Amino acid sequence: MSAQELAVDPPTAARRLLGATLWSGPVALRIVEVEAYGSNPDGPWPDPAAHSWPGPTARNAVMFGPAGRLYVYRSYGIHLCVNVTGGYDGEAGAVLIRAAEVVEGVDIARERRPAARKDTDLARGPGNVGSALGISMSDYGTELFDPFSALRLELKTPVPEADIASGPRVGVRLAAEVPWRFWLPASAAVSVYRRSPRAPEPTS
Repeated sequence: MSAQELAVDPPTAARRLLGATLWSGPVALRIVEVEAYGSNPDGPWPDPAAHSWPGPTARNAVMFGPAGRLYVYRSYGIHLCVNVTGGYDGEAGAVLIRAAEVVEGVDIARERRPAARKDTDLARGPGNVGSALGISMSDYGTELFDPFSALRLELKTPVPEADIASGPRVGVRLAAEVPWRFWLPASAAVSVYRRSPRAPEPTS
């Protein structure tokens, strides 16, 4: 499979990433939880919660490029969050990797995540995904389908829809009710849902 598999609307790209393997050198993660993010107001998937909402900037430029690139950003000045770009070339879209299972390189991931009590905690939560993989800001823009890259993505046979759950995204203030978070309920590595305290109360 190739990056073209992700050149679709963000929710479809997000579901296709479930069950995929993300490699960083000897460490491999099986993706079990993701969140989709859309475009700026003029794009096909307007999403005020997305980093692309203001239009292209130095920070979000890779979101507007081809699918299958790594978008890395720093959250709260501490954690590096890992995203895979999706959508059409020239239109913004990305998928945040929220949680994963370490399937190769567990010992290395444990060294990077000494606070993790269990192996299922090693890559639970987007900041922990970045830590387990050893991601740095220099990885921004990496082509994940380049077979010679230390960072690479392997898509698998799509997970059946019956095995996927969906719900609102975590921690966003705007568009908090959009059900663009997708996860595999059978995995113990899926994170706990936490609604942002800054998000308005849902309307009845």
